[in-house]
Amino acid sequence: MRIVAIGAGAWGKNIIRNLHELGVLAGIVEGSSERLNEYAEQYPGVSLFEDWRAALESDCNAVAVATPTSSHFEIAMAALEAGKDVFVEKPLTHSSAEARQLVDAADHRDAILMVGHLLLYQPAIAWIRDYVASGEIGHLFSIRHERLNLGRARSAENVIWDIGVHDMAIMLYLVGESPTRVRGTGHRMLGLGVEDEVHVHLEFASGVRGNIHTSWLWPETNRRTILRGSRGMLVYDEVTQTVTHHRKWIDDELQNHDEGSEVVHRGDGQPLRLELEHFIDRIKDRRPPRSDGASALAVVETLERINTAVAESSRY
Repeated sequence: MRIVAIGAGAWGKNIIRNLHELGVLAGIVEGSSERLNEYAEQYPGVSLFEDWRAALESDCNAVAVATPTSSHFEIAMAALEAGKDVFVEKPLTHSSAEARQLVDAADHRDAILMVGHLLLYQPAIAWIRDYVASGEIGHLFSIRHERLNLGRARSAENVIWDIGVHDMAIMLYLVGESPTRVRGTGHRMLGLGVEDEVHVHLEFASGVRGNIHTSWLWPETNRRTILRGSRGMLVYDEVTQTVTHHRKWIDDELQNHDEGSEVVHRGDGQPLRLELEHFIDRIKDRRPPRSDGASALAVVETLERINTAVAESSRY
């Protein structure tokens, strides 16, 4: 197993470290010669490239792409055409048309195309999906995501594309379908030309409703997911990595029930390590990844619909 890491920046360096610890790091692509020299000392024996095109000519099995989103399509498509399996950081692309081309290219070549929707590999998320499916909180009514903090504001993309993409991937994974209706509003407080706060409302054919609230300008760090059902509610706190079951509900006769609450799951996984292990396993067994190209395409399509809804709401 030989994987080349393309992109060695702030997040890429974490991918590089994990691939090395997993014993599969074959090469590093980095445009800065100074940084490349640092990696030469840190990872002796690993091939170094200043141009990703040269890396695709090597005998690697796969590539892990952690470059700006605007370059994902060109690099990932070239890698697929070169016969490589591809891991690419989220979002897959900024365009559903380009994302669909990548999915089709991977399918045509029977290649693995996996997208780095990191939070799908938090152990708590898969646990929640199974817990809800078992009927522990009854019929699922709604899912709400909150991702709020004093964050790193960006002018290239709005907050829903930057940090809300995590929650969109989780939402679609937990519900198991794409929304039939999308509504959204945004606020441009920082003069960046993009929304730094976005509220999203999603409606699904199953009857589930979804809400997402993201902001770079918030006084406290709040990263949590709330699921409400006919027989109870769950709160997943991403900061403390706990899932709390609130045994509270309102019955058909509008009577309140409160049987207390308890922490039912504590997370202790390393999602990036688990994610990359998952990629390696899929290269070996050729099964579809949890965050495969098709699921990533659904995320991009929904994000596009949110952008349209936010733009329409700003006219009024």
